[in-house]
Amino acid sequence: MSTANRPRAGSMLAQPPVAPSAGRIAVHLGLFVLGAVVGVAGGLVQAGWFPGGLLLALAGAAGLFLGGAQATGGRAGAVAPAAGWMVAVILLTASRPEGDFLFAAGAGSYLFLLGGMAVAVMCATLGRGRQPGGSAARLGK
Repeated sequence: MSTANRPRAGSMLAQPPVAPSAGRIAVHLGLFVLGAVVGVAGGLVQAGWFPGGLLLALAGAAGLFLGGAQATGGRAGAVAPAAGWMVAVILLTASRPEGDFLFAAGAGSYLFLLGGMAVAVMCATLGRGRQPGGSAARLGK
């Protein structure tokens, strides 16, 4: 068994950091882009059909955040699409020099912004953190 595949003993904090693989980086970048797409789509849907569109946009964001956490097996899978969602929504809230903007100053827009942030925090918190390998029994017993 090579040293790269051998399980490490001791605390995770005592181990040297390992660089993520190229595939893991690609998955997180894909989730970031998908989060931006969901943020733009949600911004358009929530304004079009106010009560139902807002719920649909927030449910879509929650599904992506939780799905990313489940697919990657860690909290970073929820944080990557949440960061993409946040970047897209913040860029859409900025007004242009011509005076155009996507989000109106209404209750629906504020609920979408604050609700999306709350959903992102909840989904990142619900995601599983990294757990050390080995048995589930307490050490030293």
